[in-house]
Parts: sequence; structure tokens; C-alpha cells
Amino acid sequence: MKLLAVETATHWQSVAVLDGQRVVARADRDAEGAHAKWLVPTIDRVLASGGLTLADLKGLAVSIGPGSFTGLRVGLATMMGLRLVTGLPLAAVPTLEAMAWNLRSADRPLCPILKSRRGEVYWALYQWTSAGALTCITPEQVGPLQLLVRSITGPTLVFGEGWQTYRDDIRRLLGDRASDACEAPQDTMAASAVSVGLAGLERLARGEVAGQGLSPRYVQRPEAELNWERPAAGPPKVGKGARRRNRREAVIR
Repeated sequence: MKLLAVETATHWQSVAVLDGQRVVARADRDAEGAHAKWLVPTIDRVLASGGLTLADLKGLAVSIGPGSFTGLRVGLATMMGLRLVTGLPLAAVPTLEAMAWNLRSADRPLCPILKSRRGEVYWALYQWTSAGALTCITPEQVGPLQLLVRSITGPTLVFGEGWQTYRDDIRRLLGDRASDACEAPQDTMAASAVSVGLAGLERLARGEVAGQGLSPRYVQRPEAELNWERPAAGPPKVGKGARRRNRREAVIR
């Protein structure tokens, strides 16, 4: 089954065409802030390099988050447009789950980590079984590094842009357990359309086709929790202009 897969959840843009487990063609690039500019031309180039057209495809797969809000919207809108044009089934693959497919031979828990806002991170824990099935140990989370390290309770393969950014901080917070954070190989760090495609093929084989109301998977912390962390608001600041007006009014009175 030939399938086109797209990954735009981070600054890294990845496009691939798979024929079953075989990679027919792929392209990966840093598209920071330019997913909308590069995605469609990259899809065209990848199809051409594989000697294919949209008519040769049997399915589509897209990474749906969590991740960059803008990147996710670009990827999802593009693939939903292609679905509309071609009528092909579309698989929606959670980004962290797709990243676990980067390490299909791993024999220990996997913890993909992506950057969120406010210095926080997204993460989840997965494990490959002896039968070759991917199981979720801890579902997608978002929060500070202090919360992340509580999820690492033994030797765990850690990877992703969040790990690359906060590696030293995570190890410091783990303290005596720092060795439990086992860094995965460098070539598995980035989110990959190949992994999105492999996970997407499995989903389509199970009949898991995305519906018309598909939207990005935004993993957010409860607003009440965020409000609790914000410092109490002080009195509103008064600008210089307002202070001058107040002084003039006091003199007139």
C-alpha cells in the first residue's frame, strides 16, 4: 500500500512516501516558521522523486500533535485538502506516538519529549512488546520538567527536541537517578514522516480512518492549574498620563 505521510508538529518538516514498510522517497528539512511555504512543494518533489503521482497513492497519514500550533494547522489543512481531492483514507497519528516508531527495536520504555510553551514540555511513555505491538504506559502530558521526571521511574530511552533542549536540567532534577535517562541515538531525535507513515499504515489496517471533523491534538493543562501557578495580581499600574491628570484634578478641586 503506497501512502503519503507528513510531519509538521515541530520546526522540522518531514515528508515521506511508503510502499508498505519500504521507504520510496523522503525529504526532511528545518522549516522553522515556513511550513506553509515549503510543504506543498516538498510533497510534489517527494512524489516526483519516487516516480509517483497522487493517483498512485492508497492512503494518507498526518501527525496531529501535540506540538507547534501553526505547524500542526499547516500539515493538517494540507492533508485534509488532499483527502478532499483524492478521496483517500487519512490516518491521524499522535505526534508522540509516531516518535516512538523511531525506536521500533527498543527493549525498554520510550519517552519522547517535545517543547511546549512557557518553558514546559510534552511527553508520554511507550513500550514495545515482544510481539511487536506498541503500548502506551503514560498518556500524553504537558507540564514543567519537575512533573516530567516523576514519570521516569527506571531506565528509559529519552529523545526529541525537548530532551535536546533541557537535557542538563532533566538530569539535574533526576539527581541520583540521572542514569535512568538513557539518551537515544541522535538519528532518532527528530519527528519523522516515515514513522508517521508506519503508524498510519497500522491504523488504516485496523480501520481507523480520520473523520471530517479532525482537528489538531492540543494537549493543554487545565486552566485552574495555570491560574493557581500565576502570582496574585497586584493593583493595576497607572500610567504617567493618568497620574498627571489625577494631579491636575486635585489642584482644580
